[in-house]
Amino acid sequence: MASLQASTLLLPSSSSSSSCSRKINAAIHVPNLPKLNFSVPKISTRKQLGEELNIRQDRFMNTVITTTPIEDRSDKSTTIVTTQLYAILEAVADRVEMHANIGAQRDNWNTLLLNSINMITLTAATVAGIAATGGIGMPLLALKLSSTLLYSAAMGMMVIMNKIQPSQLAEEQRNATRLFKQLQTQIQTMLAIETPTQEDVKDVMEKVLALDKAYPLPLLGTMLEKFPEKFEPAVWWPSNQVQKKNKGKQCNTPRDNNGWSEELEMEMREIIQVVKRKDIEDYVRLGNLGLKINKVLAISGPLLTGIAAIGSAFVGNGSCAAIVAVAAGALASVVNSFEHGGQVGQVIEMYRNCGGFFQLMEESIEATLEERDLEKRENGELFEMKVAMKLGRSLSQLREFARKSTSSHVDEFASKLF
Repeated sequence: MASLQASTLLLPSSSSSSSCSRKINAAIHVPNLPKLNFSVPKISTRKQLGEELNIRQDRFMNTVITTTPIEDRSDKSTTIVTTQLYAILEAVADRVEMHANIGAQRDNWNTLLLNSINMITLTAATVAGIAATGGIGMPLLALKLSSTLLYSAAMGMMVIMNKIQPSQLAEEQRNATRLFKQLQTQIQTMLAIETPTQEDVKDVMEKVLALDKAYPLPLLGTMLEKFPEKFEPAVWWPSNQVQKKNKGKQCNTPRDNNGWSEELEMEMREIIQVVKRKDIEDYVRLGNLGLKINKVLAISGPLLTGIAAIGSAFVGNGSCAAIVAVAAGALASVVNSFEHGGQVGQVIEMYRNCGGFFQLMEESIEATLEERDLEKRENGELFEMKVAMKLGRSLSQLREFARKSTSSHVDEFASKLF
């Protein structure tokens, strides 16, 4: 009985445990997941990593060496050329200032020397007149000596002034200032809108040196001859200057021929002929005339002053010495005033500059027309406009003038400016 009860008690417990076991198995049972294979990168050793970096560095250096040196060289060359042009530009600006200052100084020389010589001459003439009115003894001797010394001093100053021609020196410096300013503008334009080359640097250097030679700053040794045997126009450009290649816009159609045509070439040739026949010839004639007048005045002034000095030494002896001393002194003052007050030397220098202007234009047009390759010329329309502006004419006026000079002999100057 007891055993039956025990078995009875055990059975339910076993059944309950089996059911719990089934429940637990059902709770923890999960499907089998697929296997995932993860590839872990192989860690390189320090030696392998160094070799890989060296290989990559070699590849990079080879790439740089094979792709960048040409660009670096061109950029470096352009930078050097630009730096050289800026250095020349600074020198040109300095020359502009120097010539302007020297020009003002020499203009002051002309005014001060003119006034001083005239005052000394008139004072000497006055003293000679006073001595002739009735001086005797020591007062007469003092007056005669004073007049003679004043005339001698005036003669010496007049000789120096006539030799250097301060008015002409001032005009030279004014022209040099204007031409250096023009060169300064050309360099600035070149740096702004063009790509300068070493040839441009060489060309600008030659222009600067040619201007230095044409308009020297010092007086001793390099001063221009003020009384040459023959009048010649000024030359301030390099003697071996050649026509530059066209750097303007190139025409796309071959029919345009870079803006040139047979009619335009004929027009330029007619302009050259008129400039030679009328403008240059007229300025050479006027320059020779002014040179002769200036020579006569430069000799007459000191000569009259010397005669007055000799006459003043004999005042008071009952002769005509007083008349000679006073009259010659007055005439010397008039001659000096006419020569330097009228600035005859400046007028001659103006004629030299104008003659050089037309000579440069003539050479420029001839050099352009001699170039047979039209693409190497400056653009024809641009060149025609520049010539018209230099002559003070519009394009229509320039063409009409060339047409008239072709059909008949025109009695008109090519330039309307001067």
